[in-house]
Amino acid sequence: MGFIQIEMFATLDLVGQAPGGPEEDPDGFPFGGWQAPLMDDVAGAQIAAAYEGTDALLLGRRTYDVFAGYWPHQDDSQAGGIAELFNRVPKYVASRGTPDLSWAGSHHLGPDLVEAVREVRDRHENVKVVGSLNLVQTLLREKLFDRLDLWVHLIALGVGKKVFGEGAVPANFTLLEPPVATPTGTVHLRYGLADGTPGTGDMSEPDRGLGHEG
Repeated sequence: MGFIQIEMFATLDLVGQAPGGPEEDPDGFPFGGWQAPLMDDVAGAQIAAAYEGTDALLLGRRTYDVFAGYWPHQDDSQAGGIAELFNRVPKYVASRGTPDLSWAGSHHLGPDLVEAVREVRDRHENVKVVGSLNLVQTLLREKLFDRLDLWVHLIALGVGKKVFGEGAVPANFTLLEPPVATPTGTVHLRYGLADGTPGTGDMSEPDRGLGHEG
């Protein structure tokens, strides 16, 4: 069985909608493309490294349409290896409709999304989920992923779809690597899904170090 790894860009208030451009997800959202002014070489290198070994992409319909209109026309002289990778590997598209899958290597997932994603994970070793916020929220809710790479940027938007949206379920995570900050203040966090659900306690208990005189 392979791994499903989510690559997600977010603001401090965890808005993940349309970081790449105004056309990505414009529904009532005035900040499409918010990530571009905050990118730097360190973040670019982190993102490129995160795709090493990828042998399949898992995409929502909206992200797929944006990518299919862009990546087939790019070359690696300007895309740092991403264009060749995206154009070469299989693309699996989650959509309730009948998408135009003209991008080479594209496949429409079946109506049972959860089972279809499990089949993709069984078929590949390293599946990346890019953008695709609605799909990501489903994977988070179903705990159908293995790693979450989250780039948190130093802005708050106050509006927009959140990474953990309505219907998010309690879950535990483990930090896989120390956080790394870029020169522009973006923090790269790499989490793995952990077993169980969050516990509770009382901060005034003696072992918490609060509420008691030393």
